[in-house]
Amino acid sequence: MVLEFARDLHVYQTRRGVQLCADSRAVLRTLPADSVDLIVTSPPFALLRQKSYGNESQSEYVAWLGEFGEAAFRVLKPTGSFVLDLGGAYERGRPVRSLYNFRVLLDWCDRIGYRLAEEFFWYNPAKLPSPIEWVNKRKLRAKDAVNTVWWFSKTDDPKADVTKVLVPYSARMETLLKDPDKFYTPKERPSGHDIAKAFGKRNAGAIPSNLLQIPNTDSNSHYLRTCKMLGRASHPARYPGDLPRFFINFLTDPGDLVMDIFSGSNTTGRVAEETGRRWIGIESDRQFAALSAVRFMTAWDDRSIETAVTDMENGRAIDIKAGLSLGPASEAPRPVGSLQNQLFE
Repeated sequence: MVLEFARDLHVYQTRRGVQLCADSRAVLRTLPADSVDLIVTSPPFALLRQKSYGNESQSEYVAWLGEFGEAAFRVLKPTGSFVLDLGGAYERGRPVRSLYNFRVLLDWCDRIGYRLAEEFFWYNPAKLPSPIEWVNKRKLRAKDAVNTVWWFSKTDDPKADVTKVLVPYSARMETLLKDPDKFYTPKERPSGHDIAKAFGKRNAGAIPSNLLQIPNTDSNSHYLRTCKMLGRASHPARYPGDLPRFFINFLTDPGDLVMDIFSGSNTTGRVAEETGRRWIGIESDRQFAALSAVRFMTAWDDRSIETAVTDMENGRAIDIKAGLSLGPASEAPRPVGSLQNQLFE
């Protein structure tokens, strides 16, 4: 299937993916229907304070985000999923929680037609106490350390395999597995189900819960060190790679197409590349999109990185796997088209 993105949207490409600078609503409307396996993203939240990367007010947020949800619904495969990470917020000037994230959930299911396959909760134990007024100063509320993560699907039966995301057994379970009969003697159950036999079998790991404990403690990654070296501000709202990794492994197979429609520093694209998935990242801020390329430049020297990032910020597209500039937007397309065709084979 031939598909050409507008030349001026390109920022860089890798072996398996492409980073675009655009409004993702416009890009989604150009993609083939039923073509994407997974969208996993964390949009700007409906916070009370305006952030440098842009965020909508709570009153406008549901309608604004709904436009992205509508555009995405068409391009998802019937087996596809949309994973949406949303942080909570308070009402202005009140120690009362906003319901905006739940209104998004209802809007997407009731109006757009998504199914809620399952709700997840991302617990970040490293999150700082907030909001300051209600937690630190007046001591009226507990620290907000959990984001809601909605797993939406287009149909009742999206692709999913929990055996791909098994977690290590607990110490107690390890003891049980060594000698189920000695460790646990169940009472006879009316159903006749033998719990000891059911849980005494060693598998590759335990089934994970929908509470994902993933600390967001990155402070010395290649991305951050390089941003500092370049004198550029890193993206302020980065999530840890293990968050998209869980859903990419859970909901897709190698070779599937993964998208992040608010890609920021492109953690999702980096994880998709590592796990053998094709990917498309879309970020509306050209500088953030260009800086995200350094996630794929771990073997590059500082001078080459600086030259490439400057080129991308000035409108040139980079082929990272070849270390080549693909030229400015005014030039005819060169190697990028072949990658686009591969993305939608």
